[in-house]
Amino acid sequence: MVLDFLSEYKKKLRTVEEAVSVVKDGDWIDYTSSLGKPVLLDRALAARRDELHDVKIRGNLLMGPIEVAECDSSQEHFVYHSWHCSAYERKLCDEGLCYYIPMVFHNNAAYYEYFLHVNVVMVSVTPMDKHGYFNFSVNTGVAAPITRMADIVIVEVNENLPKIRGGYDESIHISEVDYIVEGNHEFLEHATPIPPREVDKKIAELIIPYIVDGATLQLGIGSMPNALGEMIAKSDLKNLAMHTELCTDAFFDMYKAGKLTNKYKNIDRGKGVFGCAIGSRDLYEWLDDNPGVAAYPLEYVNRPSVIAQIDNMVSINSCVAVDLYGQVASEGSGSRQISGTGGQLDFLIGASASRGGKAFICMSSVHTDRYGVKHSRVKPQFNGDIITSPRSQVYFLATEYGVVNLEGRSTWERAELLVSIAHPEFRDMLIKEAEERKIWRQSNKR
Repeated sequence: MVLDFLSEYKKKLRTVEEAVSVVKDGDWIDYTSSLGKPVLLDRALAARRDELHDVKIRGNLLMGPIEVAECDSSQEHFVYHSWHCSAYERKLCDEGLCYYIPMVFHNNAAYYEYFLHVNVVMVSVTPMDKHGYFNFSVNTGVAAPITRMADIVIVEVNENLPKIRGGYDESIHISEVDYIVEGNHEFLEHATPIPPREVDKKIAELIIPYIVDGATLQLGIGSMPNALGEMIAKSDLKNLAMHTELCTDAFFDMYKAGKLTNKYKNIDRGKGVFGCAIGSRDLYEWLDDNPGVAAYPLEYVNRPSVIAQIDNMVSINSCVAVDLYGQVASEGSGSRQISGTGGQLDFLIGASASRGGKAFICMSSVHTDRYGVKHSRVKPQFNGDIITSPRSQVYFLATEYGVVNLEGRSTWERAELLVSIAHPEFRDMLIKEAEERKIWRQSNKR
């Protein structure tokens, strides 16, 4: 018997106030990720603040405002958590209104399947199609594994979301939904691309010679990847491919320039693969119902064994600092949470195992604090900083002063290579620190 999906839709349709009434004291709620944030439901749930206690919410890479976090500074009613902080969520962390959840993205589905409980998931989706499916859109990377494990599934229909074709788990059927809410949403302009700085352009110039025709790219978030995409679009490289946790305008720039064809991929040939997308309206319009792209859960996109199958896989991410031992801090500075582990470790392992693959971690050599004081991003040794990538996994490191390969290098070789790409003003200090730690050869002359 063919189901009458429209009748079922009407039976499950609720006002936002009716939908959030299912939330009880002590519940765990999930908002999923990025454009999956349920804007209307979040607002309605925040309005119930005084009648609820100890409701915990999880999300990641959400833009503001998150009403449940902002309405309760006491955290007596709502407590917000993030798997990976956006710039907005970072500010919430600074204010004590957000708690980071340590993780690696390829395990995201397993966390929910084996260890976490979800009382209610609230997720934005595209309008239902004629087959009874709602599309998770640019939130496909994390949405399905969470909704599968939830006691109650509430979908918020966002009329502006792009519909994304997928490999699997890109949609949810109405039969798996408990409640549906509708309402007007602002048109999407989730994130304006960060303009590349001169230092980003210099680092990109140094990395491009390592990329070959037919390479598959993963780019992290930030101005450096945008610089690389911009420069690749103007380069002589051709027939590049996309297999990336995060799809940004950098890939759209490469596509417009005719560089991104996905023609020679070992797997998913002809399709640019991604988990989530954050960018401009033009990016979302490019991804909308595009047969040339496929969204997959991060358990597939970020699985090192999957990444390793792709020849000439090039992974490019950024970090906050590195020490002379080769340890990399990418998600925080001291005790301050800035972003998250995300997929950096996943792609370090996967790209390193790829035939012809390379994994780069990039940073400017210095940063200037709010008092105008310059600091080296190459540190003598971390002391209390959270390590994202252990020294045993780090491959290429790049600053505007060069690119070095730490694979298989001893402690003194690492120290020497890292000093060579540090800012010249700090090199003597770093050599002295290396000598004190007995990781500097006496025969080295500077």
